[in-house]
Amino acid sequence: MNAVVAAVGIMLILSLCRVHVVVALIVGALAGGLLGGLGIEGSLTAFNKGLGGGATVALSYALLGAFAVAIAKSGLAHALADKALSMVSKQDVKGAGLLKWLLIALLLAVAISSQNILPIHIAFIPLLVPPLLYVLSKLQLDRRLIACVLTFGLITPYMFLPVGFGGIFLNDILLANVAGAGVDTAGLDVTKAMAIPALGMLFGLVVALFSYRKKRVYDLSKIEQVERADVAYNPLSLLVAGVAIVAAFVVQLWLDSMIIGALVGFIIFSVSGVVRWKEADGLFTEGMKMMAMIGFIMIAAAGFAEVMKATGEVKSLVDSSAELIGHDKALGALLMLLVGLLVTMGIGSSFSTVPIIAAIFVPLGLQLGFSPLAIVSIVGTAGALGDAGSPASDSTLGPTAGLNVDGQHNHIWDSVVPTFLHYNLPLLVFGWAAAMVI
Repeated sequence: MNAVVAAVGIMLILSLCRVHVVVALIVGALAGGLLGGLGIEGSLTAFNKGLGGGATVALSYALLGAFAVAIAKSGLAHALADKALSMVSKQDVKGAGLLKWLLIALLLAVAISSQNILPIHIAFIPLLVPPLLYVLSKLQLDRRLIACVLTFGLITPYMFLPVGFGGIFLNDILLANVAGAGVDTAGLDVTKAMAIPALGMLFGLVVALFSYRKKRVYDLSKIEQVERADVAYNPLSLLVAGVAIVAAFVVQLWLDSMIIGALVGFIIFSVSGVVRWKEADGLFTEGMKMMAMIGFIMIAAAGFAEVMKATGEVKSLVDSSAELIGHDKALGALLMLLVGLLVTMGIGSSFSTVPIIAAIFVPLGLQLGFSPLAIVSIVGTAGALGDAGSPASDSTLGPTAGLNVDGQHNHIWDSVVPTFLHYNLPLLVFGWAAAMVI
């Protein structure tokens, strides 16, 4: 069996069986390395080499966790909750419904903006979602829907709009690699190539709004413990919180570093007195603990991806798929998309997948007679497939980080499985249709 298929399959099966994702990633990586001929020593060497790739993001999330706890300490979380709840009385069902849709629209708009207008990616989630969690739970809004909304906003903009992260993915990675593999991309409209796959994402979002429309009950007492229900807030503490958040975002954009941005925000809280100096160490540690699981998953995922690359089995997987295809364009498009899904679910990053698959998919697409626009669409969709629904992707880890601060949102069953079903399946269908019609 192909090592990549085996490794990803083992990792996914263990994760679905509620084995911790970090354990599943380690076992899957070692199994893949052994099947790929690396041996136990070679597998461990490759895994250890890759660990550093996830360390920066893991540390970023740890510091964002500390920043998020400081925000909760300022009372901003409950100020937002009190304001939102004051808009809806227990008897005003219509008003509750309106607030629910307003919150969904807010989260969707911020998630989309995080890719293009204000390119901060997942950094906003630990800061925005936990303060709203009490209100979302009070409205009995299914968190699986929120996970789907956030994941849609984290993926669709970069795979369709050539601005911000979309400019990097579509122009610097997708078009550049397709051109480098032998296709003349001059004059190609990349948004046209990715329009139909993007409609697949939109279709998945609409289905998710229907799938998770029913109310879901959460334990409010657990949220109150996390969000410090006893904390008092005043205009000064709310002002400091606002200044700290803005400063964190500005510094992050300026230095391109979530670590320094979160650190600056936490320092502002400490210097202002909102977080007392003697409490700062405890709050910092508490926040890092809150994000520890996400950080370790990201580190383990980077090691897993390095082992997959070291085996060299990605190319053999694509080559064996090419043998099955023959001259059948329809089958060719489907198998290329399925291979992209498998590779991205293992690596956890569309941005890292495209360079790997483009060198092999482009010649195959030309051989099958696909147009340059269709080849761009196939490679772009194959790369984006698996970003949603991968246990190791920051597009699922990010939502989990914000929604699970009170321990009531399971990463696999409440983030990974819902996003896989609602986005990867439509992407397969719409991506295949795009390859056949453009």
